[in-house]
Amino acid sequence: MKDFEYAAATSVDEAVSLLAARGERAKILAGGTDILVQLREGLREADLVLDVKKIPELMELSFSRERGLRLGAGVPCYKIYENEAVKTAYPALADSARIIGGWQIQSRASIGGNLCNSSPAADSIPSLIALDAVCQIAGPGGRRSPPVAEFCTGPGKNVLQRGEFLVSLDFPPPQPHSGSRYLRFIPRNEMDIAVVGVGAWLRLDASGKNIDEARLGIAAVAPTPLAATEAATWLAGKPATLESFTEAGRLARSVARPITDMRGPADYRVHLVGVIAQRALAEAAERARGRHANQS
Repeated sequence: MKDFEYAAATSVDEAVSLLAARGERAKILAGGTDILVQLREGLREADLVLDVKKIPELMELSFSRERGLRLGAGVPCYKIYENEAVKTAYPALADSARIIGGWQIQSRASIGGNLCNSSPAADSIPSLIALDAVCQIAGPGGRRSPPVAEFCTGPGKNVLQRGEFLVSLDFPPPQPHSGSRYLRFIPRNEMDIAVVGVGAWLRLDASGKNIDEARLGIAAVAPTPLAATEAATWLAGKPATLESFTEAGRLARSVARPITDMRGPADYRVHLVGVIAQRALAEAAERARGRHANQS
């Protein structure tokens, strides 16, 4: 690993100033579980590593049923799935947080860091897309708020510009009769990279029999995680049945553009999109009805 300077900012303005001065040679340390490995292996280089965990906004975790959830970009994963209110309101987010690395990693790794690492196979991003999360970004030009669905631009790349960094993620208030689920397919039982990952959210009508609205996020089948908009739009107004979820899974396959690699051939991964989407939607519907769905 090459030598670098370390700094710990205590305010958003201080962090922006340090990042803007160093440009691409400055890297953010939120949890460090990705960037330190990348620096050690020579995949990235830095003159400055900026620790942002001392900035209060990046460590904020606040939730109310009226305002929704604000999740600081540095909040470690375990604080999400150990928070009963957040786990109940945004179960797909808890699903993702629970399987990012092992439990030791989860004491440091953050959802914000997982998003900014911008891996096509990231476990948090499909859930963030399905839950309609919005980024709060600070930089020299002020603040801006792109949706997570537009954040990633390529493998390891995103919309952050010189001097910008992710401060937090905002989630809309939970809606009645809604549920969400994240599922992935992996060859092993734990600590593996998804072959396919799907985040599903839907809202049922008061009877629990029909779908009012749905969203789907998909990972590991394209250069960036994707929103399966056609499939989600098709579900609106349909009965919440296995047949509907199966057809939505078939439609979701149309956005997949996977490569063949050591984790599986492209056609197999396209097939898995339909299977995992159907299962995630079905379990999200069970949660919307107030029933238990098995955890990953």
